[in-house]
Amino acid sequence: MTKKVLGICGSASRNSANLSLLQKVAELGHADFTLEIFDTLHLLPHFQTELSDTNTPDAIQAIRSKIAEADAVLFSTPEYVFSIPSGLKNLIEWCVSTTVFSDKPVGIITASASGEKGHEELILILKTIQAQVNLETCLLIRGIKGKYNTSTHSFEENTMQELHQLITNFKRILFASN
Repeated sequence: MTKKVLGICGSASRNSANLSLLQKVAELGHADFTLEIFDTLHLLPHFQTELSDTNTPDAIQAIRSKIAEADAVLFSTPEYVFSIPSGLKNLIEWCVSTTVFSDKPVGIITASASGEKGHEELILILKTIQAQVNLETCLLIRGIKGKYNTSTHSFEENTMQELHQLITNFKRILFASN
């Protein structure tokens, strides 16, 4: 049975390397899973605690449903000012009062100039909300601008090898979890 994976792009840029990474994962993994990409974090309303459990905005209910229905979630995000992007943090805040991430297998790709602090932060946040984080499904790609050709939307060979390994690990964990 084909698994359903939700890919969440944390970048605020329309043609980001992080979006291309998710598209590449969808292409390479299509025989084993379908990957639906959510790349419109900017359309989500700003988090309001009082709307988290009642009168929750439709857009938030919709993304929570997508997360709940997915067999796994794969994040691909840059690092902004040594942290995760605000849009991604906003989405996660809307999910804290739910169990949509509880025991959900997740993968994390952080592709940025450095990315180390943002990568560590996202791992910590996802563990805190009880997502199933496995370091074998986490990939930090430092210096992404030198590894990604914006004209051809292609990645250099070493990055592709790392991505293939991530997909192999992700599939193994995805199929072991259900």
